Amino acid sequence: MALTMNDVDRFEAARPRLEAIAYRLLGSASEAEDAVQETFLRWQATDVDRVEVPEAWLTKVLTHLCLNQLTSARARRETYVGQWLPEPVLAGDPMLGPADTAEQRESVSYAVMAVLERLSPNERAVYVLREAFDYPHREIAEILDITEAASQQILHRAKKHVAQGKARTEVDEAAARRIVDEFLAAATSGRTEPLVRLLTQDAIAVGDGGGKVPARAKAFEGALAVAKFMRGLFKPSKAKRALVGGSPEVYATSANGDPALVVVLDGRVIGVMCLEVTPDGIAAFRNQVNPDKLERATRRWAATDHGDPLLRVF
Repeated sequence: MALTMNDVDRFEAARPRLEAIAYRLLGSASEAEDAVQETFLRWQATDVDRVEVPEAWLTKVLTHLCLNQLTSARARRETYVGQWLPEPVLAGDPMLGPADTAEQRESVSYAVMAVLERLSPNERAVYVLREAFDYPHREIAEILDITEAASQQILHRAKKHVAQGKARTEVDEAAARRIVDEFLAAATSGRTEPLVRLLTQDAIAVGDGGGKVPARAKAFEGALAVAKFMRGLFKPSKAKRALVGGSPEVYATSANGDPALVVVLDGRVIGVMCLEVTPDGIAAFRNQVNPDKLERATRRWAATDHGDPLLRVF
């Protein structure tokens, strides 16, 4: 049946929430957009006059599309070249969704998004719907076609998994920015010792190049190894300039609510480095350099005012 303008408006009003749910479920902004578009096609094909609660109907359709996508994505990621990291979403992007509570902010942090990859599709769905969007277990059970008791049990398991790998105690924004500034000063000093002092002893650095941009297949682990890597990464060289095609600019911002460095060349985002900052120091660097996962970041960057760069590298 043909949709009326009112039917289209009802869907468009729900789109930001649907995209935010899909992004948390899939870890990919581009795949989230596709899932929401497919949900619209399903909305277009149904008799909307028979849909009693459009929001619930749309959420159920979207969630099941994402669950199917997660199942196939697991098989694809087994053959993924190197480390797999989620697609970062820059500050102010509506796809980040609600951030009013600690649970909502945590659910979209880059550290937790990476941990969510370890969950089963159902665990991920229950965790996202409950923690990020505050759906009651009764509604989650209806969306997933399970019982309320099962939803509660799944959430308990999911939270245990997330707790094992999530970011430690949050630090405030001003403190996080100071650490980012100190990190850049140390990373460009050419010395390892200042970097080591900023890191936790069990710090890690991991990069996702998707086989398209050089990135180490195995994470660097430990403060000294990470510090040496970062010192080398920020050391200028002709080879690096040739590899990326120039001298990119580095900006400080946030991605997924975490402090982040955005690397930009000729208006194109070529890297996003998310920092996991804790009261004990920087615990992790997660570097997204796969160009396929930076298209939305580039569009977002072009549409916002980001001030002056902190430095030029290479």
